[in-house]
Amino acid sequence: MSTASPPGHNWSRKSKAEEEEEDPFDQMISRTGCAAFHYAVQECMAEHQDWRKCQAQVQSFKDCMQEYQKQRAEEVQRRQ
Repeated sequence: MSTASPPGHNWSRKSKAEEEEEDPFDQMISRTGCAAFHYAVQECMAEHQDWRKCQAQVQSFKDCMQEYQKQRAEEVQRRQ
């Protein structure tokens, strides 16, 4: 009897180090300086299960991201 998993069942447990690694998306959000706003949206959604009840948090996150993108664009222009 083979100990290999059948095709399509290539599951493996992640090592402790892999489990503790931060999600690439979370890393990206952290670099923007808008992580607190992102987490506020997530918490609101978890609490209310209705994005319509989280519009203040969504707007704050959106405003933060727009400011970050504006600053990035200005930085790129200065470098050219």
